Amino acid sequence: MIAPPSWFSDDVSRETLERLDAYQALLRKWTVKINLIARSTVDNVAHRHIWDSAQIYRPFDGTWCDLGSGGGLPGVVVAIFAAADNPEAKVSLIESDQRKATFLRTCARELALPVSVHAQRVENALPQDASVVSARALADLDQLLGWAQPHLGHGGQCVFMKGAQWQQEVAAARENWRFSCEATPSMTHQEAAILTIRDIERV
Repeated sequence: MIAPPSWFSDDVSRETLERLDAYQALLRKWTVKINLIARSTVDNVAHRHIWDSAQIYRPFDGTWCDLGSGGGLPGVVVAIFAAADNPEAKVSLIESDQRKATFLRTCARELALPVSVHAQRVENALPQDASVVSARALADLDQLLGWAQPHLGHGGQCVFMKGAQWQQEVAAARENWRFSCEATPSMTHQEAAILTIRDIERV
């Protein structure tokens, strides 16, 4: 069974580990048919994708909205932790690719997750009134803020997973936006960061 890495500080229940294990199997199975993750990372799904996504989870009320969910990273992983953490939690996954949306619905059904899948472009989806909006490897920060703002509820926050160029992206985004930003080093990718962004306003 999948096991949490030594740096993952939260206790993880057996039920959550079983769901993560089942999700890992679905991801590997479907990647043979559609491009959910890079083929070069299939043998290292747990570290490169699952625990990478799990590190952004934090307890939340209301709805968590994941933009451009693709293969469910981080959205499905968030939903797995939310299912054990808060029975009232809701996770919205927005994904325009119909095949990937079908995969996400399969995950929701087979893993019994509190997930709704919206098979449309982010900019066309109805506002989600979310307490948290997330994205992983979707677009640069300036674009992400434009997509995320309509889906944020009052007092909500964005959690974006960013690579080594995150500081340049923050600087570029500040030309068009005002926002507060807290950067936390990624535990799985050297030089990458998790950006927690609040109080977004267009300049």
